[in-house]
Amino acid sequence: MGDLIEEWATQVAKAELSSTLPGRWAHTQGVAQRAVEVGQVLDQNRDVGLLVAAAALHDVGYAPRLARTGFHPLDGARFLHSEHGADERLTRLVANHSFALLEAAERGLRDELANEFPLLEEPLLVDALVYCDMTTTPDGGRTTAQDRVAEIRSRYGDDSVVGRFIRRAAPEIFASVERVEAALADQPR
Repeated sequence: MGDLIEEWATQVAKAELSSTLPGRWAHTQGVAQRAVEVGQVLDQNRDVGLLVAAAALHDVGYAPRLARTGFHPLDGARFLHSEHGADERLTRLVANHSFALLEAAERGLRDELANEFPLLEEPLLVDALVYCDMTTTPDGGRTTAQDRVAEIRSRYGDDSVVGRFIRRAAPEIFASVERVEAALADQPR
């Protein structure tokens, strides 16, 4: 089952992002590759497929035809739910990736996001998606979480909605990345 959801998610993300937002598509492909690599820290095969699918779809809400609120985690999750009837765990991961509730608060959308797509209470799975997103550059390459946060702050500016959010989220992002790195270090070689 894992391979099917991964293939489906990749096709949906490619259809929505590759021609309209090729840079975002490159980032998405890198995030999905990180998910394949870190999937070993998850206990169940279906969770690995779910992680890879969420990684492939985490930024689908940036697609111009899907942007309703201008907040990509919410727009993406709504699209996956309404147009694809996607799995609840998947939509909740997409909606809440990389501490989206903190950005939702900056945008006045916190209650809307939290009520529609409650945070998934699976810490390692949530951390793994944060790790994948926050260790991937905008063009799909590898980076550290510290450099990724600095790049986001530089690109958006500290006084922007995203800049304020990323400053608030940075300690949580770094903690998530550290937990995943520790779990990876504990894996047998």
